[in-house]
Amino acid sequence: MELPKPSIPPEISAWFAARDWRIRRHQSEMLAASQAGQHAMLVADTGAGKTLAGFLPTLAAFCPSTLAGDAPPEGLHTLYVSPLKALAHDVQRNLLTPVEEMGLDLRIETRSGDTPSDRKKRQRSRPPHVLLTTPESLSLLLSFPDSFELFKGLKRVVVDEIHAFATQKRGDILALALSRLQAIAPELQRVGLSATVASPEAFREWLAPWGDIDSVALVEGEKGAEPEVEILLPEEERVPWGGHAATWAIPQLYERIRENRTTLVFTNTRFLAEYIFQQLWDANEDNLPIGIHHGSLSKEGRRKVEGAMARGELRALVCTASLDLGVDWGDIDLVVQMGAPKGSSRLLQRIGRANHRLDQPSRALLVPGNRFEFLEAMAAKQAVDEGKRDGEDFRPGTLDVLAQHVMACACAAPFEEKALLAEVRSSLAYSWVDEAVWERVLNFVATGGYALKAYDKFKRITRDREGVWRLTHPEQAQRHRMNAGIIVDSEMLNVRFRNGRSLGKVEERFAASLSPGDTFQFSGLNLEVEQLKDMELVVRASTKAAMIPSYGGLRLPLTTHLADRVRALLVDRPGWASFPDDVREWLEVQDWRSQLPGPDNLLVESFPHGAREYTVYYTFTGWNANQSLGMLITKRMEDLGLMPGGFVANDYSLAVWGLKPVEDPAALLSPTILQDEFIDWVQDSYLLRRAFREVAVIGGLVERQHPGKRKSGKQVTFSTDLIYDVLKKYEPDHVLMEAAWADARAKLTDIARLADLLDTAAERIEHVQLERVSPLAVPVMVMIGREAVPQGAADEELLLEAESLAGAAMEVDLPGVVED
Repeated sequence: MELPKPSIPPEISAWFAARDWRIRRHQSEMLAASQAGQHAMLVADTGAGKTLAGFLPTLAAFCPSTLAGDAPPEGLHTLYVSPLKALAHDVQRNLLTPVEEMGLDLRIETRSGDTPSDRKKRQRSRPPHVLLTTPESLSLLLSFPDSFELFKGLKRVVVDEIHAFATQKRGDILALALSRLQAIAPELQRVGLSATVASPEAFREWLAPWGDIDSVALVEGEKGAEPEVEILLPEEERVPWGGHAATWAIPQLYERIRENRTTLVFTNTRFLAEYIFQQLWDANEDNLPIGIHHGSLSKEGRRKVEGAMARGELRALVCTASLDLGVDWGDIDLVVQMGAPKGSSRLLQRIGRANHRLDQPSRALLVPGNRFEFLEAMAAKQAVDEGKRDGEDFRPGTLDVLAQHVMACACAAPFEEKALLAEVRSSLAYSWVDEAVWERVLNFVATGGYALKAYDKFKRITRDREGVWRLTHPEQAQRHRMNAGIIVDSEMLNVRFRNGRSLGKVEERFAASLSPGDTFQFSGLNLEVEQLKDMELVVRASTKAAMIPSYGGLRLPLTTHLADRVRALLVDRPGWASFPDDVREWLEVQDWRSQLPGPDNLLVESFPHGAREYTVYYTFTGWNANQSLGMLITKRMEDLGLMPGGFVANDYSLAVWGLKPVEDPAALLSPTILQDEFIDWVQDSYLLRRAFREVAVIGGLVERQHPGKRKSGKQVTFSTDLIYDVLKKYEPDHVLMEAAWADARAKLTDIARLADLLDTAAERIEHVQLERVSPLAVPVMVMIGREAVPQGAADEELLLEAESLAGAAMEVDLPGVVED
């Protein structure tokens, strides 16, 4: 759609001119869309001024020339929703500059779980003009009776980095919140911002009320300079066979840090962030200021590091996805990705942290941990060079999130069920909900469901004689607000010094393994445990060698787009000429001894090793799907009398072993395995219990927090397991059992990719029987015996085993075949 030319206030034009900037086309079009009364979706490269474009209509509304002598409007004008707390604080810092320099009477504040309670209370009674928040905090705001007064004058909602949560449960709760806001303020304009969406049309439809895509203007940003991506390779050693930490690169990485003003080092896990930080600090002969940032560190620690970066005081910062999105530190001149990028869109997002200027290329360094990760880095680099993006598909909104939203609405005010259903269905995520599903959700919130309705503790809402739903007791509102949320991490314990200074949090299961006198590394410090007291780990500084806490979060999935590119690289023999000698040799010997997995087939190799018979499946479906396949195959092997012993998996392949050889892998891979066998396996495994634990917390069936007391992780698990057993026996079609199954299929087992793999296997399986291990099998075989060893931990016996495997595969002795 063609947008009219906007009216740009002179204050804004003068501010751009004073900085020797021009108002970019997409910024002007975002202002035009607002002035035309339209919703808008902006897709623009990092550094294109997306955030300013999203806020330009708000700034224009508060310009003196626009107000024409009138006082600035009171009340909340613009709501900004961000996936990260750090991003909200960064946006506040960057918005204050134009506001102050234009002399606008515009108050901007943030609100998140870190905001003090007195400020939260004041924000509801005397709100700022602009509030920067997260989906969870917005949902909580909507649970208060005064939310109708707070939001009735709201003019705009800006959803930043919309790709980061629209396809997930956080997107579900945001979609429901947007529907409620639109009902409270019908003239509200919705704005979505992103740099890395593969399908802008899909996000336009998600953003639009009632899925009316034509009501959302699509604005595409001006193209910026192409990013410069380099893959770091060992100077003298060979590319390792296994491992993910890429510790071989620390000396070279340190030199890059010395050469640049500021370097941002991304890792894929909190464990690796701590581990790489410690490795860099050990190499830091010049005592350069290097920091660390991840989601488990204390608020004070994160803010301190963010401030130091903003002031240009750090030479390097090691971080996780906690800084993936939108943070604008213009002095970063190099971004490093340690280990595999897992997706081209994620990589583009991280690369965009460098320079953050549209007319200058962002510089990125990819550091593969092993040979498959080298191929993945090559595939990601090609995708970035071609401007190709990937992303998750949209799926229906989940029922546990819907139940939480219903409870939030009841806390705000009594509701009529047909009116609330219409409001809920106005979001694309929940447009599928019919009256039968709606009745089931309401009955669950009201009674806990058929099997639990005899227990008063599950009675949260009730319907009066007029058919209006309301809380059973006012205290239900407090209980909801204390426990609402979408992110259900493993139970965390606070880590603090005896003087009370908090360092952050570690998982309860890790803390439970510690005793007084034990040491561990956290927040870049060596710490010694003094005591475990009242859900807190009291520590003191230590000089002893220490272990690093591991975390049980989900792994970043390898995207289908990137997996397909890796498979294409494997069969592009002319392209091997650009690979390092050892990687090229690895593929050439594989091609000679066996064959290579192509884009359109499934390669399966069988060979003896030691006293076992091994079968390796080259699936490229990601860790979750490979884990599921391993469970199903070993179960079917057992039924066939093949005496399975176990399996290991990575993103690319699955190795299964037993006492008898697999003669016909096709019999183990028939698509029928996803029928009764899959259901039986999931029901008998921990997966469905784990999924139920999460949906029970999100749906409000089990509460983690009570006034003055918080349940431990063990207590929550005990409670959810008891309820799970009751529902499995007496009400298997319960709303939360259905939600748990949806999670188990999509998130924990990745059944969609598994189904695609089995369809391929049924038609195009290639089974190669070998006398010994193949070169391509070595990376997954090296993992055997080390599944429980944290990434980064070295083990001499495993080094020797890897050398033996590689020697058998390549017929030569190759030193240094595995690291970390």
